[in-house]
Amino acid sequence: MSRQRAPAAAQGGPVGTDLLDAGFEAFDQLATLVAIAEPAGRCLFANATLENAVGMSRRALVRGSVLDWLADPAPLRDTLLMVARNDVASGRFDALLKRLPGASASGGDLPVHVIVSQMDRPGNVLVEMIEIEQQTRLDREERVNELAQANKELVRNLAHEIKNPLGGIRGAAQLLAMEIDSRELTEYTQVIIHEADRLQVLVDRLLAPHRRAHVVGDVNIHEVCERVRTLVLAEYPRGLVVERDYDTSIPEFRGDREQLIQAVLNIAHNATQALTERIAAADARLILRTRIARQATLARQRFRLALELHIQDNGPGVPEALRDRIFHPLVSGREGGSGLGLTLAQTFVQQHQGTIECDSVPGRTVFKLLIPLP
Repeated sequence: MSRQRAPAAAQGGPVGTDLLDAGFEAFDQLATLVAIAEPAGRCLFANATLENAVGMSRRALVRGSVLDWLADPAPLRDTLLMVARNDVASGRFDALLKRLPGASASGGDLPVHVIVSQMDRPGNVLVEMIEIEQQTRLDREERVNELAQANKELVRNLAHEIKNPLGGIRGAAQLLAMEIDSRELTEYTQVIIHEADRLQVLVDRLLAPHRRAHVVGDVNIHEVCERVRTLVLAEYPRGLVVERDYDTSIPEFRGDREQLIQAVLNIAHNATQALTERIAAADARLILRTRIARQATLARQRFRLALELHIQDNGPGVPEALRDRIFHPLVSGREGGSGLGLTLAQTFVQQHQGTIECDSVPGRTVFKLLIPLP
């Protein structure tokens, strides 16, 4: 579109479409909520992220006023006028963005940080809203990724340091067993050999993600879920119901099928171990749910579509003391657990540019896997 069409838009034309034609479609790629408005509040453009957040179409949004979107419109009204009069170059404040019922699974008004700025286009003001919850989540995700990377290097280096002397200990114990005649002393050497073998298995599991090549192919997430479901039900044929809630429209994507099976299976195994009492009472429930997430931000990168896989159980929940550490290596809430299942799951999902989140309360624990889609 040429700039000559802007006045027609101001007189009531198809404003949102005109501005899209003008090149503002780039705003649709942003993770933040963006609108262009007149100083009086009339909406001229809204990006796709804003549409998704409030649960209204762009066509509906551009027919109204940006002032109607906030629970308290007064700060926005004042800031729009100050920016338009050039009293300030930009203004910032926190607000509550109103959302239609069903616009978000969490429901209710959305806390946002609002930034109102001047534009090169005369009579237009840029309104940008950043989800406070999203910013907190992104910061937490970045910290988790940095910690995971540090833990990965630490574990890998530690495993290599343990591996060589462990082989020497086992070999020495075998030689010693051949030299002694005492049955009691032979039993001691067998204990050393057995424990060395057990530690060797642990070291191999620590090194597993770094040894095996990333085998990429077309992955159907529902084939992955069905494989996991079959394995879980084979182990727990009674007392456990595994429900399927699939969005069959989810496309295939490029990934390592075996790694994803292992990641989902590790999380499912964690769930079944937490469900021991409910399995005994025959009311244990595990749900595998797939959905498409739109305009997802993963590792500060925006993706138009992402796979959202929920693994939900009705167990007692993750102990509060472990919630911030459940993905750390060698941390387990179960006696005798290795504490590697969730660590490996996180590693495999991260190798697909994805993340794992956990939301847990007594009676409902959900592990959510997010993986970008093509």
